[in-house]
Amino acid sequence: MIANLTGILAAKDPSRVVIDVNGVGYEVFIPLSTYFALPDLRAPLTLHVFTHMRDDAIQLFGFLTTDEKTAFTLLTKISGVGGKLALSVLSALKVADLREAVLAGDVDKLASVPGIGKKSAGRIALELKDTITCLGDGTPEAADASASIDAPREDALSALVNLGYRHRDVKNALDQVSRISPALTSLDELIREGLKLLSKG
Repeated sequence: MIANLTGILAAKDPSRVVIDVNGVGYEVFIPLSTYFALPDLRAPLTLHVFTHMRDDAIQLFGFLTTDEKTAFTLLTKISGVGGKLALSVLSALKVADLREAVLAGDVDKLASVPGIGKKSAGRIALELKDTITCLGDGTPEAADASASIDAPREDALSALVNLGYRHRDVKNALDQVSRISPALTSLDELIREGLKLLSKG
């Protein structure tokens, strides 16, 4: 079982990376929290990896912090929460926010994650209450603030479309975010605020 990978970042997008390890490219699925803190292409990279064995495939899920990996592992132990949905949770909520929501029994906050309904949110809050305390903050640093003003918006648009939302809906949501909070320019905040609006339908 693969527990971590160290190699060269060969490709990246908001949902996956390819790590070149001695000429072998490993496809690893990631949450947005990890994507925000990735280095430039061709830079060295180490990810903590969760190996998911299926009858028809082996899937790798990667994280920059051990807290992210632990949170992912805890989430996937819950009935009805697979790898894709667990990544969605970590893309919408920082590890510290997930911990806080579970401990407070904040079902509404958990249900704001795309793909998580009130019933699933209640199950997550109940089943993680006794185990979530092992998590700390686990939040990677935000994207480079020196990027151009338009670049974070374009990256946010791409990231949200990659999560399965329609391009038109994402554009409208980001337009609304810009009107409500024009000072928001970081990729992290744009995506999180966009997710909040998109999850409301």
